[in-house]
Amino acid sequence: MVDFTKPITSETVQREWVDYNGHMNDAAYASVFSLAVNKLMELIGLDEAGREHFQYTVYTLETHLCYLKEAHEGEELDITFQLLDYDAKRMHVFFFMTNKNGEELAVSEQMLMGIDIKEERPSPFPEEVYDVIKAASKQQESWSVPERAGRKIGIRKK
Repeated sequence: MVDFTKPITSETVQREWVDYNGHMNDAAYASVFSLAVNKLMELIGLDEAGREHFQYTVYTLETHLCYLKEAHEGEELDITFQLLDYDAKRMHVFFFMTNKNGEELAVSEQMLMGIDIKEERPSPFPEEVYDVIKAASKQQESWSVPERAGRKIGIRKK
């Protein structure tokens, strides 16, 4: 059984991810969160073999990324996943990027959709995959909704 209460993946900030400001480029943050989605897919049974077996994959429908602190070359990053909600075809997920001191560097909220590869259309998760998603929800049922979840972009008027 996968432990969804611990980081699901780790990355190290690469030299090519660092921009002219001397810290990780905004696109690199998005890339790390994309890698985290790939890892999540693997953990729920949709690695390469699972995608082939089930003829099923996951697409990202929407993402919202908040940059909180700078990450620098060589810095180790942990990515933790929280399942905010799910149904038969979708997962509403939240990823936390932290450094080894436990400081939040960035968060990414995403809506993921299960897709039948042959039909190229949304389709319910395969039963075995859905069981893992339900187990992840059960493991995290005591977690509170992150403060930044559900944010919208806008300029507040005074």
